[in-house]
Amino acid sequence: MTASLLLRVSMALIVGSLVACSTGPRAPQPGPSSPGGPDTGFPTGEVIDTAPLGPPSYRPKSRWLPVRWAELPGFDADALHEAWNAWLRNCERPHAALAHLCDDVRRLSIASIEEQRHWLQTHWQPYRIESLDGKSQGMLTSYYEPEMVGSRVRTDVFNIPLYRVPAGFGVRKPWYTRQQIETLPEAQAALAGREIAWLSDPIEALVLHIQGSGRLRVTEPDGSERMIRLAYAGTNDQPYKSVGRWLLDRKLITDASWPGISAWIAVNPQRVQEMLWSNPRYVFFKEEPLDGLDTQFGPRGAQGVPLTPGRSIAVDRSSIPYGTPVWMYSKGIEVEYQRLVMAQDTGSAIVGAVRADYFMGWGKEAGDLAGRIKQPLRLWALWPKGVPIPR
Repeated sequence: MTASLLLRVSMALIVGSLVACSTGPRAPQPGPSSPGGPDTGFPTGEVIDTAPLGPPSYRPKSRWLPVRWAELPGFDADALHEAWNAWLRNCERPHAALAHLCDDVRRLSIASIEEQRHWLQTHWQPYRIESLDGKSQGMLTSYYEPEMVGSRVRTDVFNIPLYRVPAGFGVRKPWYTRQQIETLPEAQAALAGREIAWLSDPIEALVLHIQGSGRLRVTEPDGSERMIRLAYAGTNDQPYKSVGRWLLDRKLITDASWPGISAWIAVNPQRVQEMLWSNPRYVFFKEEPLDGLDTQFGPRGAQGVPLTPGRSIAVDRSSIPYGTPVWMYSKGIEVEYQRLVMAQDTGSAIVGAVRADYFMGWGKEAGDLAGRIKQPLRLWALWPKGVPIPR
């Protein structure tokens, strides 16, 4: 399980379904097409897209069909500069086949959108992602990073622990279930002294376990406060079970949305523990500082680079390799996306050729929107011209 295996599972996964983003864009940078802009040396203008299209290429779970740039919905309208922060992150740990273009990526970070678009059309070939049987439509969901309040010291209010990896972890696989962790003396002994912090609400703890990462404003023993990130460190290797599905199967709810679950919890507090124990998986965390530039990015995805709100997606790596630029089109009841994103993460529920989980950002607003996103999706991978697509 990767550092974001559970991170891939959004609030809607609590309710038995996965869920998809916006970002605070940085201001567009002027280029040669803008008066007074820096001279980056990259051309602009129309690119003639008439070269013969080759045969499809194949990945273990997908077929890549070369297409014209004109097929990409909204390509001429996307604020490409907003994707460049995510692309620069790609270049911290680039795919071997893409690394030779990272010098251009860095120089283009101060270029105009016209230069960026011309460079893409000149050096990259778009491929429509299809399943092996030719289906080009899949599903988009979303995930986010919750923000919570906690304490370093256990109190009457803050009494729900968040643990580091336990002592002797890895000797027993799978490890104890969630219920056993909270009830068996031997499990408690292995976790003694491993508390990072304490939360006040067991449901918040469950959300954090499902998301796999979160921002925590923690009160230190001296009363001071600081913001930290709790990043995924491992699990007990037990299967994930949706509490939403548990409630539906028992006909306790008919609305398996988070509001529906929350309404049930409000009138059935005596059964909350039973509901929580229905999910045997338990997540352990590691603490990371959260200050400076780190506050503008999410946790590290499976590629090993920090995620960019609105421009990072989780994919099935058997369909799309990490670090691949991807054109995404998705239109649903909530939102419509036509934009350049980067494949930088994965997740246990993100399976299939045309499947993506969209990193929404952090906090309540991002979580509320992420939890409502479940809509049709089409994807186009961008790959350097003349470079073989890895199988």
